[in-house]
Amino acid sequence: MDAQTRNAFKEGLADAGGFVIGSLAGWQLGRLLGLDFFAAPDAFGWREMAGLALIALGAGVGKLVARRLIAPPPPPST
Repeated sequence: MDAQTRNAFKEGLADAGGFVIGSLAGWQLGRLLGLDFFAAPDAFGWREMAGLALIALGAGVGKLVARRLIAPPPPPST
């Protein structure tokens, strides 16, 4: 496997892992705050929409953190 393919594979795994872990963290935060998106399957009130927003925010932050973790270190300044 060449370096470009390996780098793309590593970025894809980081994106997927960060997305899943972040969205699960957002869901748990929503449950902790009483904003569970999956609590009432028949109703979509403000609590469920706020829970969904936390899930989406967690997914985005998780992806961002995962990308930063695999980023190469910056070159040393002289």
